[in-house]
Amino acid sequence: MHTPENVNKEIYRLALPNIVSNFSIPLLGAVDTALMGRLESEHYLGAVGIGGVIFSFIYWGFGFLRMATTGLTAQAFGENDTPECGRLLLRAIGIGITSSLLLFIFQWQLADISFLLIDTSPEIEHLARAYYHIRIYAAPATLCLHALHGVFLGLQNAHYPMLLTIVVNLVNIVLNLVFVRGLGMKVEGVALATVIAQYVGLFLAVLLFFVRYRSIMAGWNIREVLLLSKLKRFLSISGDIFIRTCCLVFSHAVFTAKSAALSDTYLAINTILLQYIYILSFAIDGLAFAAESLIGRYKGAHDLQSLKRTTRLIFLWSFLFAGMIMLIFVFFGEQLLYVFTNQRSLVERAEVYLIWVIVAPVINVAAYIWDGIFLGATASRALRNSVIVSTLLYLSAVYLLIPFGNHGLWCALTLLLVARGVSLTVLAPKYLFR
Repeated sequence: MHTPENVNKEIYRLALPNIVSNFSIPLLGAVDTALMGRLESEHYLGAVGIGGVIFSFIYWGFGFLRMATTGLTAQAFGENDTPECGRLLLRAIGIGITSSLLLFIFQWQLADISFLLIDTSPEIEHLARAYYHIRIYAAPATLCLHALHGVFLGLQNAHYPMLLTIVVNLVNIVLNLVFVRGLGMKVEGVALATVIAQYVGLFLAVLLFFVRYRSIMAGWNIREVLLLSKLKRFLSISGDIFIRTCCLVFSHAVFTAKSAALSDTYLAINTILLQYIYILSFAIDGLAFAAESLIGRYKGAHDLQSLKRTTRLIFLWSFLFAGMIMLIFVFFGEQLLYVFTNQRSLVERAEVYLIWVIVAPVINVAAYIWDGIFLGATASRALRNSVIVSTLLYLSAVYLLIPFGNHGLWCALTLLLVARGVSLTVLAPKYLFR
């Protein structure tokens, strides 16, 4: 049994490294946006925004390689079954490598479908295609890193993911500056920097794993890795998470596509304002990742009281943290716009819509934290159903509110997060606490 003081210490130990590492992720997006926002045309900024949406579909779609691995590894850790932790890593890496090969084979068809669905100008599409066909070659490194991050978090180690994320993003930022500022490259330089940084991260992750966790790989054999009951459970949970993630990425893709349909200027404005949402989500996800690790561990140990206590305390810290972020957006939101672009006309147009990112922290936090709790408990079916219903409501809201222009678009996105938070709150007693 864990006292509130002990649980708070565990939350702090796991959340702080995750928050630090997650803050470096939107920093990378901010640098990409700032570099493209200072070129001679807004088309470069739009192209990176569109390219980012496509890879959100691809890589976030395979986010189950981290999420399912974290929850299942944490539960195995709670049951003191460390050999199963190693087998889970091998299952996830096997799926990641196989998926990467399929992405390479079908990359042209995937690009054609993506640009068919996203309505944008020919100039932006041309630049976004150049970005896409370079960045696709990061797939093996990115998907294997998902698996390794999941195992580290499941083993209650948040420091290795922090180190990996910081190193990858620092390498990416330095290479961005070298390729774009130093060598005069444009979207191609941003894409190439990402590819190189991902492989640097994979090399470091493998090195760290074998330095500390080599023992959990001892004695494994292919039969145990491919044991049908274990593989079926992994694939079932992964399938639910895949559907959940695709719905979320599709929702953001609709947002970006509708922004582009309004005009190239609105696409640029919303690409900038989404950086605020990414900063928020990655910050709160630091606590959500801690929830995944701890909830999975307590579920594996069959410690229902600690599971409930952790849920309450995670929410308490999350709302406090979200309130701090909201205050930062209130007092510094306008100044932050100049970080992303030096085009005054874009800043003046974007200021009109800042209210939506100011209210986002306290509105979005419930959805983000419940995600982590449900993932740690591997309550994937409930998570999937909640997101499907929320996405359908969001699409209806987009259809009804798009006549109101960009404000209508942001209102629909806000309703998506409200629906996710409310539905998961309703489902929690049944799927988590019984």
